[in-house]
Amino acid sequence: MSLDIQCEQLSDARWAELLPLLQQCQVVRLDDCGLTEARCSDISSALRVNPALTELSLRGNELGDAGVHCVLQGLQNPSCKIQKLSLQNCCLTGAGCGVLSSTLRSLPTLQELHLSDNLLGDAGLQLLCEGLLDPQCRLEKLQLEYCNLSAASCEPLASVLRAKPDFKELTVSNNDINEAGVRVLCQGLKDSPCQLEALKLESCGITSDNCRDLCSIVASKASLRELALGSNKLGDVGLAELCPGLLHPSSSLRTLWIWECGITAKGCGDLCRVLRTKESLKELSLAGNELGDEGARLLCETLLEPGCQLESLWVKSCSFTAACCSHFSSVLTQNKFLLELQISNNRLGDAGVQELCQGLGQPGSVLRVLWLGDCDVSDRSCSSLAATLLANHSLRELDLSNNCLGDAGVLQLVESVRQPGCLLEQLVYVDALGGWCGQGCPGRKAGVGKTQAHASLLASVQPVRHLLV
Repeated sequence: MSLDIQCEQLSDARWAELLPLLQQCQVVRLDDCGLTEARCSDISSALRVNPALTELSLRGNELGDAGVHCVLQGLQNPSCKIQKLSLQNCCLTGAGCGVLSSTLRSLPTLQELHLSDNLLGDAGLQLLCEGLLDPQCRLEKLQLEYCNLSAASCEPLASVLRAKPDFKELTVSNNDINEAGVRVLCQGLKDSPCQLEALKLESCGITSDNCRDLCSIVASKASLRELALGSNKLGDVGLAELCPGLLHPSSSLRTLWIWECGITAKGCGDLCRVLRTKESLKELSLAGNELGDEGARLLCETLLEPGCQLESLWVKSCSFTAACCSHFSSVLTQNKFLLELQISNNRLGDAGVQELCQGLGQPGSVLRVLWLGDCDVSDRSCSSLAATLLANHSLRELDLSNNCLGDAGVLQLVESVRQPGCLLEQLVYVDALGGWCGQGCPGRKAGVGKTQAHASLLASVQPVRHLLV
């Protein structure tokens, strides 16, 4: 039994209705509900008598240190079996970490702790790690994004990694731990017996000099499935240092996020050797790198090789033009593994999109999700897109947001969507100037919208299931 409420301001009457549920639900999520310290006494009392609770999420509420303290008191009873606790963006500070640290010692069942978007600072993190090091604490997953941490926090974290053989996931993204801090964390992981599954270090000030250390982690941790390094200055040099680890026989990485890392077509050459060799690699984000059409060509040639079994490729904002679309078209025709292609914010134009449609229209296409937002698409492409929606039997989601589609083009798309042979489930169009987008309707039909005229065209299509603005 779950209580899952998001983005609802809870009146006193509504709160009185919910309190009995807090005492019996296995999962309690009250995210962005305007809760403050004043409600925490009620929450604590309810949790104290709830023996079924395994997950508690209060993210996005202004509880403060005193409120968090009060909630934690409700979890400190012998019958508590909580496994997942989320206090993300709860106005917790370093001063409140002492209580949190002592609580960790009394919650041997807790496996996941989410503390992102709280200004813990290095002093707070030090206190937290003292609790994590207690033998009674068996935490496996820790999220610390946007916690105002510096390199000084990395030695305490490294000590936790060395001491916890069951540790599986660490997120430290968006903290200025920089080159020195990353080196300390990597050393802690090298010394640790833990079977790490996910390491997320996006926007942490990583440089190419750290990539040799990261290479060693990837090679030595056969359990590692996800590595997120986006928004760091790795460059082609750093990627070249990382790739030997990715190519190591013991590496079985599934997800690699290296968006906005200063990678060019030269770096694609090194990465393509990994893609050809590692069938385990399924998800890759290269968004925001200046790959250009030459990088696109190298990637597409690799995607056509049997050793590459990538399922999701994000190449948004990679400086592609229509010149690379014939290569992607061949991939869409021949590749039997790629299910998602995010190619938005590239200047493909109508000519490029029409090339893509040729590939999508072939019987062998298996792609399920295609993102073409901000690609300079106009009404001239809509006849090709409309025909593709009828010919293609694999595509389920198509995003055309922020393109120059007029009523005539929208009408062509809507006419295809209305046909029984169209299997598309979501057709998304968000206008940057304030338009709206419709997604898949009950059953499977989809809608798009931009102007009032667009909306009237939708009247002949089933009502949309979701509405995003």
